[in-house]
Amino acid sequence: MTLIEIVGFISAAIIGISLGLIGGGGSILTVPVLVYLLGVNPVTATAYSLFIVGFSSLLGGVNYARKGLVNYKTGIVFTIPAFISVYLTRLLLVPALPDTFFTINGFEFTKSIGIMVLFALLMIAASYSMIKDRKELKKELKDVDTPQKFNYPLIIIEGVIVGALTGLVGAGGGFLIIPALVILAKLPMKEAVGTSLLIIAAKSLIGFIGDIQSGGDIDWAFLGVFTLIAASGIYIGSFLSTKVDGQKLKKGFGWFVLIMGSFMIFKELFM
Repeated sequence: MTLIEIVGFISAAIIGISLGLIGGGGSILTVPVLVYLLGVNPVTATAYSLFIVGFSSLLGGVNYARKGLVNYKTGIVFTIPAFISVYLTRLLLVPALPDTFFTINGFEFTKSIGIMVLFALLMIAASYSMIKDRKELKKELKDVDTPQKFNYPLIIIEGVIVGALTGLVGAGGGFLIIPALVILAKLPMKEAVGTSLLIIAAKSLIGFIGDIQSGGDIDWAFLGVFTLIAASGIYIGSFLSTKVDGQKLKKGFGWFVLIMGSFMIFKELFM
């Protein structure tokens, strides 16, 4: 095993620790770690990420469920359009994408480059919710103490969009789901986080099934080791969360994600 591969597996633990420590964000680094450190093909990396993110989110969601912080009705309403969308995206859309979209002056914009650029843009969007001051976010996502009333058309549209993005890049999309649950389903923030984790788990794992059925080449031994390391990190992060200020770490991690996303765009398009 080379040094860079060792760093890649250590990064798996860091991904898990960040999930346990700050409640999210770490999974956004799964695809870059798999591609740049462990040499996994970007399309395959998005499939692996679905399994890793799904399994990790399931662990976190069960923890929230034990505390009574999951709204199952909302989860079902949001999950149905999301998992149909992610499943069809992995089964039909991703395999159908052309290997090369276009060529300009000898530069080929391939499927792999397109996936990594889209992923980098989502990283930059996700970093916003991590960097922004907690008080400002609370003003934008204010808990509404009113009877729950579903905005079904918008929830279905949001579910389809988030599912398609998850299917394309392998990211959980919590930074899109949580605001939707607070604004469209009127959930309190903590309940939105818990419900979001189970939604992410369901749609990610179902999306991964679409990969299996489309004939994706899965290295189960590698995937199992990486996932177990990440899962172990979650428990370490949960323990550290009682001793470290997670909000300060979250802002610092947000800046790191922003820099990484910007670097990925530059690397894919200009290097």
